[in-house]
Amino acid sequence: MADTTPQAVEVNCETGVVTTRDLTPDEITAQAVAAQAAADQRAAAEAEAAKVEADKAAAQAKLAALGLTADEIAALSK
Repeated sequence: MADTTPQAVEVNCETGVVTTRDLTPDEITAQAVAAQAAADQRAAAEAEAAKVEADKAAAQAKLAALGLTADEIAALSK
């Protein structure tokens, strides 16, 4: 089985030496925390977008119930 330890690549710009090393446990933990934070942020953004769409549809339905035509509703959305 291949080694699945995440690795870091460090490049010394002055010398051009490229070093590959295993991440430390602290770096692996930090990477996992950052990935979870990004996933949470993405989920929150998707939930907010879904709420905005639902609110927009509800508002359009209420306007239609008041007797506005689809063209009038569309004009208000612009």
